[in-house]
Amino acid sequence: MAGNSLPYAIRKDVIMQDSTKLKWEGRWDQLKGKVQQTWGDVTDDDLDIAEGNYDELIGRVKERTGESREAIEDKINA
Repeated sequence: MAGNSLPYAIRKDVIMQDSTKLKWEGRWDQLKGKVQQTWGDVTDDDLDIAEGNYDELIGRVKERTGESREAIEDKINA
């Protein structure tokens, strides 16, 4: 392991986690945009509080709109 203190398997996991995190962050931004377009009642504060947490976001939309989780997810996935 010349020059690297981490075993290959651990380094690979770290790289994969970083890649997954970047992918999720990109999708999160898309999701936030769709939520803002669909439900004007959802505030920037709601989105900031839910940051990265899908279930929290759904809960906040549900709280603001009174729609069911299923209806919200159907609109998100449309």
